[in-house]
This record gives sequence, C-alpha cells and structure tokens, in this order.
Amino acid sequence: MEQTVFTIGHSTHQPADFLALLMQHKITAVCDVRSKPYSRLNPQFNREALRQTLTSNGIVYVFLGKELGAQSDDLSNYEDGKVQYDRLAKTELFQQGIQRVQEGMKQYRVAIMCAEKEPLECHRTILVARQLTSLGIGIQHIHATGELESHADALDRLRRLWRLPEADLFRGYEEILADACRRQEERIAYESTSAAVAGSAG
Repeated sequence: MEQTVFTIGHSTHQPADFLALLMQHKITAVCDVRSKPYSRLNPQFNREALRQTLTSNGIVYVFLGKELGAQSDDLSNYEDGKVQYDRLAKTELFQQGIQRVQEGMKQYRVAIMCAEKEPLECHRTILVARQLTSLGIGIQHIHATGELESHADALDRLRRLWRLPEADLFRGYEEILADACRRQEERIAYESTSAAVAGSAG
C-alpha cells in the first residue's frame, strides 16, 4: 500500500455524509484516536454506533484512543495540568500506536479519526501526524468539503494563522513551523484538573 495516511474529523456529520467522505478517498480502515470515543451531541459517532456503521459498509474500525489519544493517565506527561505532546510522543504506549498504524498501512488505506472538523484544532495533526511524517509517511487531511490538504500545506497555514514569517534572522522555516506547532499545542492541549493538583502537591 502507498505510504500515505489520511486524517478526518467526524464533526457533526450524519453517518451517510461521513461515509461518503471516506469512500470518496477510498478509505478502508478508520483508526479512532479519541481518548473518549463518545459524543453526547453526536451519538452517531459513539464507539459502538460508529463501528457498526463502518463495518456494515466494509470499512474496518480500530480504536487507538488509548495509544494515540490526546489525554494521558500518566501524570508525568503533564506540566501545570496540561499534557505535553513531546513527552506523550516518547511513551512506549504512543509508539505502540504508531507501530500499529504502520502495520495497518500494509493492508489498508488508513484514516486517523478524531472529533474536530478543523485539522489544526486537533491533536491528530499537531501530535500524531507530525510523528508519522517524521517517519517519512505522507499525510493528507480530509476536510468536511471532501478536499484534501497535505500536512505541509496545513502547517504552513498554521504558520500564517500565527502571523509568523517564513524565516527570520535566527530561525529557518522548519524552526518557524515548530514554533507554530508549539503555540498551537499550548492552545489546544488537554488540561487535567487532577494533574494540576498532583503537580502542585509535588
């Protein structure tokens, strides 16, 4: 199979519309990376309902929220109550999830799924996709319109959203992109009250 992984957000789609997006891009396996695979507002994407919808349409469903979710049960992955993506990415559990995606790519056309409509608002882009690209895997983000956006284009869009230059006196383009990702992580990363309390107690 090609060395490309897709990402998608279920957003508020109806099942038929979500399936249409997957079929448009010939997705044959969905990896759910939500830490909590349930939605009060969109119950059609609760884990069991989604699995049923996908499998009945010939698409494999795999839950990887434990491995690749944005939340962590390990308090050492938090700083001041906020999860730190760099720490999370280095954990054995996270790396196991990345390996499972790589194995899945050998047989399936894989889409990593989370909840957010906008890829830049989600850890699937700022955390998971960045790790996959570091391994030489191509990433294409599926938007709600069905349009594709490469990961490189998405990160450049993020740079522009943060009003950062392509380069400055001290940093090149890649360093600027890393800065944009750090800023976005700080804005969207999961915050845990219990982790903050534990940190202050320590």
